Amino acid sequence: MAKERKRLRRGLLERLGALLMAGIFVDGGWHAFRDPGGRAGKAEKLGLPQPETMVRINGLAMMAGGLALATGFKPKLTAVGLIGSMIPTTLAGHRFWEQEPAQGRQMQLTQFLKNVGLIGGLLILLSKRRSVRVAAPEGQ
Repeated sequence: MAKERKRLRRGLLERLGALLMAGIFVDGGWHAFRDPGGRAGKAEKLGLPQPETMVRINGLAMMAGGLALATGFKPKLTAVGLIGSMIPTTLAGHRFWEQEPAQGRQMQLTQFLKNVGLIGGLLILLSKRRSVRVAAPEGQ
C-alpha cells in the first residue's frame, strides 16, 4: 500500500510539473503565431526561408506541445517535439553573445537560460520509465 501511495504521489508531482511547464509553451506559442514581428526579423537574419511563416509554424508547434504536455497526451513524444522547437528558437532568438549593451546582454542571457532550463525539464520527462499519467490505485 505504501508503494502505491508513493507511486501516486510521484505521478501527481510529475503531472503538476508538466502542467506548470505547459503554460510558457502555450502562451509563447500564441504570441509568436499571432504576431511574428521581431521574431521573423531574427529568423530572416539567420537566412530562414519565409521567416514569418516559419515563426507562425513554430508558434503552432509550441501551442500544440504545451496543450499536449498539460493534458498528458503522449508526454515523451511531446517532450521530443518541444525540445526540437526550443533549440532553434533559443539559438535564433536569444543570442546574448551578440548583444552590445550590458543590459541587453543580461536580458537575452536570462531568456537563453530560461529556455535551456525548460529543455532540461523536458529531458527529465524523457528520462522517466513511464509516461506522466496519474491513475487511481488498484482496487479502487
